[in-house]
Amino acid sequence: MRPISERWPKPVLPIDGRPVIGTLLRALADAGVERATVVTGHLAGQVETLVGDGAAFGLAVSYVHQPEPLGSADAVLRAAAEPPFVVTAADTLFAPGDLARFLAEGAGADGAIAGRRDPPPRPPHRSPLRIIGGRVERVLDDDPENPIGGAPLWLVGPAVARFLDPLPGKPPYELSTAFQLAIDEGAEIRGVEIGPTRDLTSALDLVQENFPYLGGT
Repeated sequence: MRPISERWPKPVLPIDGRPVIGTLLRALADAGVERATVVTGHLAGQVETLVGDGAAFGLAVSYVHQPEPLGSADAVLRAAAEPPFVVTAADTLFAPGDLARFLAEGAGADGAIAGRRDPPPRPPHRSPLRIIGGRVERVLDDDPENPIGGAPLWLVGPAVARFLDPLPGKPPYELSTAFQLAIDEGAEIRGVEIGPTRDLTSALDLVQENFPYLGGT
């Protein structure tokens, strides 16, 4: 997203003219989430000024800071949430109803990971997710024909959370590693296929998601 992200952090950038993090927090509230911990890093002050205490978005928000971008597992560990809890990235929006359905279908399992076909897998940033019989077998699948990619939406239960402290592997510490360790020990990690997501990965995404009349060019 450079050079745009040198001035603004991705969560405050818009989709449909509205900050992604604001739309995401409202969607979480609509899905029944009552409180959220926002893990901030680059240009944290802009995120905190926009979101405030979360009341404007229908839920209570607190903050923790991640001084270095050491990965998704490091961010989750800093949030120090009591499992089960849901984790998502603040640069992605989900189709209406998908957050609530994901939470409902993941309930009662050791954890859950969302899968999507649109956008498709595009390693190394969008790896395929192997789901067999409704359960995740490989978090980072190596099958190039697999059309389902992992979405940045996870439900973390105790069986997964125990692999976050100490953090698994070497930096960057990723949730994918903790989930795979849990799967390898027999944890039931449900794979929930959701609809298309809208992501801000590149500067081109920012244009396409805010100026739909350019879609045919």
